[in-house]
Amino acid sequence: MASTKMWTGSDKYLCDSELAQAFHMARVLGMPLLMEGEPGTGKTELPIQFAADTNTEMFVFPVGSKSTVDQFVAKFDHVKYLRDSQIEVLNLQRADKEMKSKLSTGGRSTENLDDYVMLGAGAKAFSKPNSVLLIDEIDKAPREFPNDLLYALSHRKFILPESGREISVSEEDMPTIVITSNREQELPTAFKGRCVYHYITFPEPELMLEIVNKHYPKANADLVQKCIKLFYQLRDLGLERAPSTRELLNWLKYLNTFEKNEAITKIEKLEGMGVLIKTQTDMKKVLRSSSTLKV
Repeated sequence: MASTKMWTGSDKYLCDSELAQAFHMARVLGMPLLMEGEPGTGKTELPIQFAADTNTEMFVFPVGSKSTVDQFVAKFDHVKYLRDSQIEVLNLQRADKEMKSKLSTGGRSTENLDDYVMLGAGAKAFSKPNSVLLIDEIDKAPREFPNDLLYALSHRKFILPESGREISVSEEDMPTIVITSNREQELPTAFKGRCVYHYITFPEPELMLEIVNKHYPKANADLVQKCIKLFYQLRDLGLERAPSTRELLNWLKYLNTFEKNEAITKIEKLEGMGVLIKTQTDMKKVLRSSSTLKV
């Protein structure tokens, strides 16, 4: 049975009480955890760090605009099947001519259709009880993708193409499933109904300091405070794309390559803003507001 012990994070991931409760509930109920929130708030890192911390095998399906359930579950390799069929015919012909050498199919047999089924992340996770499955950025998918997942989520099973083999898992052995969304489009109500839902609110400065200290425990405290102070001022400017937690951490990683005084000078001069600001319009707005920003 999957471990249902409350997980509150690790040395590299800070899991607040509300997120920990939602994640725990999803695992106890054998339901996916659907996480929404701003990009860069740690949605994808949750299952990655959980799998690493618990030494659990993990499967990832990065969703794109052309993603299909066949890619997620399994695909039948018709080309390989046809080629092997032809090889088998040729081998029969060679046997009739008493030729000893045979052409190889790599151990596959056309009588065993499962030999030609390529498992996707979903089928692999369901084949590995108590594993971790990440379906990342599902809001990028075509509308039918989450709808087509409803059967599998409701019945905890997949039917493999052509062979008809069933891969199923019990509620107790259900993989830990995390589904992330940046809310680029609204997900179907029926799909949300199959999930435990959690929205990650953007961290307040006090919590952000804890997050930063998780990643850079040896960073200079004064430098960190100045970075966080400027970071939140930038977020308050009403930018088209406000900087995220991930970008703050990248900025600190860059600044930590310098001596403290030199790094602080770079902050005061707004150097290295390209890691925080991602559009030309926002960059102009930051430069116009430079006189009002206090570090």
